[in-house]
Amino acid sequence: MLDDALTRAAVSALEDIKAHDITVIDVRALTSLFDTVIVASADSARQTKALARHVQDEAKTAGGSVFGIEGEGSGEWVLVDLGDVVVHIMQPAIRDYYNLEELWGGNRPVPGRASPVVHTRARAPEANVETRP
Repeated sequence: MLDDALTRAAVSALEDIKAHDITVIDVRALTSLFDTVIVASADSARQTKALARHVQDEAKTAGGSVFGIEGEGSGEWVLVDLGDVVVHIMQPAIRDYYNLEELWGGNRPVPGRASPVVHTRARAPEANVETRP
């Protein structure tokens, strides 16, 4: 399956250039726009941009396509759109502020703990149904 290959390629690319707190979230239960969200932290604008370029290169090598890149100008938050896989590379302050893991139903990394890749599966929100007697 191409999604799995793209996810593995993206995570590998992030690990190659020392991204930290890499979180992979399966969002198929929440949206039909894409299947996987990957969130990673970088320590500087230079590292953020390098990670985004490396993710693009590795995705293409894995047979995927890059549909868009956003945020390369500032380097605080770069989004790499690989179709069914969306990669967010953020500096820590930006990542803390936007907290995408909570938005997509994943688990937030624990600061100071060794950061292996965290895989989570988002659950569809339960319907908020009010019953009347």
